[in-house]
Formats: sequence, structure tokens, C-alpha cells
Amino acid sequence: MSTRERILDAAARVMREQGVAHATTKEIARAAGCSEALLYRHFDDKQGLFMAVLQERLPRFALPDDAVGTSTVEANLVRFVSGLLDFYFGSFPISASIFSSSVLLARHRESIAAKGAGPQVPQLRLQAYLEAERDAGRVRADADVESAARLLVGAALYQAFLAAFWGESGDGSAGHGGAGDSSAPGADEPGLAGRLVAPVLPALLPG
Repeated sequence: MSTRERILDAAARVMREQGVAHATTKEIARAAGCSEALLYRHFDDKQGLFMAVLQERLPRFALPDDAVGTSTVEANLVRFVSGLLDFYFGSFPISASIFSSSVLLARHRESIAAKGAGPQVPQLRLQAYLEAERDAGRVRADADVESAARLLVGAALYQAFLAAFWGESGDGSAGHGGAGDSSAPGADEPGLAGRLVAPVLPALLPG
């Protein structure tokens, strides 16, 4: 395994355990069995390392470029949301701690924006897919695809929040919440992505 791969594995582990706000490059380097100077030969800063963890150590949620017009819109949406659930369940514990410091959040926001990334990306990708399907006639001409994309991304993020808050068990299901609250489903709960997609379909599909 290359040094870069060792650093990425260590960064994912340390960030998952402590959150990106509290994970230092010194601690990540120690976990990777290398010097901090060597870490900086591969990554410009902690934000760059964080982005690499998100891109290379977490599940992908993008649909292939040729998804438009293939399979069904419903199946493609379920596939996208399923990947999004996996991504958010993996990334939420890592990134949530960034909000503990306004200074760190501002620095992180600037760094991520400079890299052309950010939390808006999933919604914009899903919206672009739906717009392309609308142009192809497989989504209603009057469909509000921006709102549909926001609803689906928001639902996936909410499920990840519940799992992180209550504590996700090893079988993928989360622990029980407070009074009157049922267990928060895990990302791999059968049919979860389909149930999140189903309510928006009538607003999207023709006829």
C-alpha cells in the first residue's frame, strides 16, 4: 500500500472517530505511521485531505453520464438516493463537528468553495439529471425538479442525522430515540431509498 493510501485510511479512521474539527494532521500522520512533513507532500492541507477522504473513501452517489433515458426514472432515482444514503451515513459523523467552531467553519467553507465542492453538489447533480430527463420527455414538463432534488437530498441527510444522533448499530439499524420515537433506519434498511423516492414520483412522472 502506498504512503498516500495509508494516509487516507488513517485520516478516514481518525476523522470518523473524532470529527474533522478535532482531527489534527499530526494525529493522522501518527496513525498512518509517517511524519507530518510526509503527509504534506501528498496533501496541501487538512481540508484537502478531508475532500480526498470524501471522494476516495466513501460510497459514490453520482449516476453515470449515460443514465438519462436508460432504465426508468424511478429506478435511477432509487439508485442515486441509495448511494446518497451510504455517502451521508459515512460522512455525517466526520463532518458534523466542523460546526463547533465558527472560525473553522469559515476557513473550511472558503477552502471547499475554492475546490469547486460543497454540500450543494448532490442536489445540483440530481437536479441536472432530472432536468435532462425532463428534456427527454420522461419527466413532466411542469415538474419542479429543483424542489424534488432538494426533498430527496434532504431526506437522505435527515436519515443520516438520525443514525448519527442515536447511534448506528453494527447491523445498519440505529438505536431507538426518545418517547414515541421508533428506531431510525440505517442506510442499508431494505427499501429505504425506494420509500424516500415514492412520494415525489407523482410530481415528476407524466400521466
